[in-house]
Amino acid sequence: MKVCTDSCLFGAWVAHAIEQKEFNPKNILDIGTGTGLLSLMLAQKTNSFIDAVEANGDAYTQACENFKASLWNKQLHAFHSDIKKWKTPNKYDLIICNPPFFENDLLPEDEQKNISKHSHALSLEELLFAVQNLLSEDGNFAVLLPSNRATWFESKAFNHSLFAKECVLVKQTTKHNIFRTILILKKQKTGQVMKTISIKNDSNNYMPEFIELLEDYYLYL
Repeated sequence: MKVCTDSCLFGAWVAHAIEQKEFNPKNILDIGTGTGLLSLMLAQKTNSFIDAVEANGDAYTQACENFKASLWNKQLHAFHSDIKKWKTPNKYDLIICNPPFFENDLLPEDEQKNISKHSHALSLEELLFAVQNLLSEDGNFAVLLPSNRATWFESKAFNHSLFAKECVLVKQTTKHNIFRTILILKKQKTGQVMKTISIKNDSNNYMPEFIELLEDYYLYL
C-alpha cells in the first residue's frame, strides 16, 4: 500500500500537537489504520496506548507485522474488525482517521454512485457515528479529508454534536489550490483556528515548516 505525502503530513501534524501539549491523550484510536502508518508515527511521540482497527485482512496482517517490528510494539494493538461492529468498553482521548475516499472523489459522478452502491467501506456518516460513540467527553477527533468534502463533513459533524476547533488547509505548493483539509473536532463548541500549510515552494523544494514536521520520520528531506 502506498504511503502518501499528505498522510505523512497529517500524522506529523497530530504528533506535533501532542508534543506541544495541545493534546494529552492517555489512549488513542486509529480508525482504518491500513498498514499502521499513523499509529506508528504517533507512538514515536507519546506514551499513549494505541488501538488500531482495520477491516481489510491483508492490511491488518501488514499492520501487525509492522507493529511487532517497531520499537513501540508494547503501545500498539491491532484489531481486525469493521469499526461499525467493533466492541470496546473504552472511550478515547484522541481518535485519528485518514478515510480512503480520495480516489472516489476524482471519479465521474455516475461511477461514484456505482461505487457507493456496491462498496462495503465505511461511509463518512458511519465514521461520525462511530466517533461520537467512542470519543471521550473532552477528547479530540483528527481527520484528513479532500478539501472539497471538508465543509460538507463539518455540517454533518455538527449533526453528531462534533464541532471543529481547528482547520488546517493543505496545499501542494504555494501556487496550488488547497487540496486537503485537516480537521480537529471536539464535543464542545470552541472558536475555530484556521491555518494553511504548503508542502513545497514555487521551486518544488520542501517548505521549512514541512521539513520541521517530517524530519523525524523521513530518511531524506
